[in-house]
Amino acid sequence: MRDRTWLAAGLCALVAATALSAVSRAAPRFTVKSTSVELPYDETAYPEGPGAEVMNANCASCHSASMVLLQPKLSREQWTGIVRKMRDVYRAPVADEDVPAIIDYLAKLSPR
Repeated sequence: MRDRTWLAAGLCALVAATALSAVSRAAPRFTVKSTSVELPYDETAYPEGPGAEVMNANCASCHSASMVLLQPKLSREQWTGIVRKMRDVYRAPVADEDVPAIIDYLAKLSPR
């Protein structure tokens, strides 16, 4: 009986060693390499003009100038709706007195 126990233990050890060597051989080899990414230029401030200062003070904290400048052409009414949504839905802290200047600036950027 004792011989069978040793034989079973030896057989288990042999199977385990074989399985481990197969796993280590099958392990995928990989290399890590650095990659460099060059981001496109992004306007940091809104172009000069009437209302640019108000845009930079109110809008640039969330929206890059490029993001706004690359929007499709929108009418004054559409920009008014967007500015209202920014204030009412997203709670943008834009003072009432700044809203007309923002809408004027945006409407002049992309007249329809």
